[in-house]
Amino acid sequence: MADEAPVHLLSFSVARQAYALLLGSVERVLCAAEAAPLPKAPPIVSGVLNLAGDVIALIDVRKRLGLPSREIEPEDRIILARCVSRRVGLLVDSVGGVVTVGPDRVRDATDVVPGLDYVRGIVALEDGLLLISDLDAFLSLEEAAQLDRALEESRP
Repeated sequence: MADEAPVHLLSFSVARQAYALLLGSVERVLCAAEAAPLPKAPPIVSGVLNLAGDVIALIDVRKRLGLPSREIEPEDRIILARCVSRRVGLLVDSVGGVVTVGPDRVRDATDVVPGLDYVRGIVALEDGLLLISDLDAFLSLEEAAQLDRALEESRP
């Protein structure tokens, strides 16, 4: 039997919980910056960033997870990533680095803890659980449509 390819993840933390994104969806990591306001955007969108002429929605991962928002701190990071329909910036507390695991170590999140809407998989590491985020689920269809309308209305 042929070996399955390893799974490469970028780990990050929010409120002391370890999360990860599939490395293939990550473009780069940036130092945190204040976003320009975007009126009428969904509540989880902190605003927009202008990256070399591209307007990128900044998602406050704390809000998405139902945690209280807080002021941006110097050690916070923005993970620039691509979901199915757009590039987004994810505001996180810190970025740990690349984690590589065998595919047999990744468990479907619904098999472990049903109801984790934004988690696609779970990996048990020596120092705790790593929750693999489902980037495509971060914005609901309604939120994505609301964001599109807000971006369109903000164009001059």
